[in-house]
Amino acid sequence: MKIVAPLIPLLFSTSVFAATFDLPSEHFDVIGAVTVVQTTYEDTLLDIARRKSIGQDQMERANPNVDRWLPGEGTQVVVPSHYILPRAPRQGLVLNLPEMRMYYFPPKKPGQPAQVQTYPIGIGRMDWATPLGVAKITGKVKDPTWTPPESIRREHAAKGDPLPAIVPAGPDNPLGRYAMRLSIPGYLIHSTNKPLGVGMRVSHGCIRMLPDDIERLFPQLPVGTPVNIVNQPVKAGWHGGKLYIEVHPPLEEYPNDRGSMVEEMMLALDDAMARRSVATVLDNAVIDAQLNNPTGLPAVISTGGDASKRPLSGRFWRVWRLMLGLDSGRQCLG
Repeated sequence: MKIVAPLIPLLFSTSVFAATFDLPSEHFDVIGAVTVVQTTYEDTLLDIARRKSIGQDQMERANPNVDRWLPGEGTQVVVPSHYILPRAPRQGLVLNLPEMRMYYFPPKKPGQPAQVQTYPIGIGRMDWATPLGVAKITGKVKDPTWTPPESIRREHAAKGDPLPAIVPAGPDNPLGRYAMRLSIPGYLIHSTNKPLGVGMRVSHGCIRMLPDDIERLFPQLPVGTPVNIVNQPVKAGWHGGKLYIEVHPPLEEYPNDRGSMVEEMMLALDDAMARRSVATVLDNAVIDAQLNNPTGLPAVISTGGDASKRPLSGRFWRVWRLMLGLDSGRQCLG
């Protein structure tokens, strides 16, 4: 597989790992870049996703017209490695569930720029939803055994696939080679023996990582590392003078109607606008298109600005809500 010219320049990346980027200042939020690769005969879309540390759903949304199993030799495949950082303190681990992606903010090393690493994750199915909240890593195990909870053993037994009381370390262990216990009882961040599920809703609530990714991350995280699990289907942030939004399909178990998504959009934009007093004009057509068809990729929504104009106000948000078809009786943010 060879690299074809990038769609946009690589931003902030100077490090050894493909998943590591120099951290922008507190006023900026965008990392990475979209690139295009050209497939060889042996490639599948899933192979490319794993090599590039991209989740399965994310990869397929970026390439809706490419066959996941037989893309064909010479097919150009979009690698959507372009991200807006979540709204959260830039420390420890931040997991954004709708995005199915983790961000790690390692301690800054003397004489080196601050950095951020990002990895795809698999999360819990709707009936086994991964919980939100602030936690920490309380334990780490290499080559763990797995003691399936009774509820999971009953589920497997009902399907004719009984589980033993204890699954030993090895290739049949669904925890893979590395596991990190969270302070949320019963939940782990772990590797997997089924990497195709990373970037999808497939687990019983635990957080799955690609084997290569967690092998890289595991030795970096001391016990006590903070873990912030958030639900942000919409993110907004700045790169240079441009304002971006990034919209992901919302999780089914949280409010996900159009009104709720617009509220999420306003929360994200309020945060971004509050951190930079830059007068700007927003492209409502792009915002509407992203809400209607979430691409999971950052999209520019600023169309320029006039420094003589006041920054966007609460009155703007009320007008914008009406333009996007929301009822006028609801409380408006801003």
